[in-house]
Amino acid sequence: MIEQNWALARKTNKLTERARIVADIRAFFASRGYLEVETPHRIPANAPEPYIDAVSSGDWALHTSPELAMKRLLAAGYEQIFQICRVWRDGERGQYHLPEFTLLEWYRTGIDYHELMTECTELLYVLVPERKLTRQGRTIDLTAPWQQLTVSAAFSQYASMSLDEALVSDRFEEILTTEVEPHLGKARPTFLTEYPTCLAALARTKPGEPQVAERFELYIDGLELANAFSELTDPQEQRSRFEADEETRRSTGKSPYPLPEKFLNELATMPEAAGIALGLDRLVMLLTGAVNIDEVVAFTTDEL
Repeated sequence: MIEQNWALARKTNKLTERARIVADIRAFFASRGYLEVETPHRIPANAPEPYIDAVSSGDWALHTSPELAMKRLLAAGYEQIFQICRVWRDGERGQYHLPEFTLLEWYRTGIDYHELMTECTELLYVLVPERKLTRQGRTIDLTAPWQQLTVSAAFSQYASMSLDEALVSDRFEEILTTEVEPHLGKARPTFLTEYPTCLAALARTKPGEPQVAERFELYIDGLELANAFSELTDPQEQRSRFEADEETRRSTGKSPYPLPEKFLNELATMPEAAGIALGLDRLVMLLTGAVNIDEVVAFTTDEL
């Protein structure tokens, strides 16, 4: 006799809540005039990132983010777009990580990362109208203003070494993850801002402060929820960053990645814009009280 899959059945309430959250997210963006888009999951080239590995698919790869394709839409004249899609990152597995997970990304022309902070706040107000989250007996107040903390200040406050020391010793990610992140967003959400330019990724540098980039990450209850940029629109600068990141990848023995040439060729026509990637599975975890990401997806790769 074959028994019912009780582990899967127990997820009913969380998956029902997930469906409601996704519907509310779509309604939020539709009410603001955003166009929902779909872009290919299998692409010839991802943005080369030292700490993110793509999943191969023949001679191409599954996308680690829809970012490059969505920015090509901005360059073609689209002004407000969002997408909810599956993405893949090889080797990512843990309490808060899955190798296949869901991202919410949205982009808007004519704004910078400050406006994205406001939009994040307004989205959470729609999803949590009472403006309070309770997690493990603690209350997180979502009432604005949310904390804004620079990366440098966060390292000074919480880390065993300064930001400069962490960068020189190539321990930034380690120190950020183990020493800084657990303190962020505990009483109210925290925007971690002003990343050093060497970690700008696809963000533009801050006018008048070229040593930092207009980038932030959103943390709630010590969990990184979103990563956002005022977008870099200089194709030469972006190419130089990609080449440096690719060199870093290869120096650590990673497989070589081609550069996304069509994206780089069209970047010069992209207007001023800001964009953000938000981990939908993690958001559902926060809103439903889940302690493990496995609770809020129907199947993990381990269960297939």
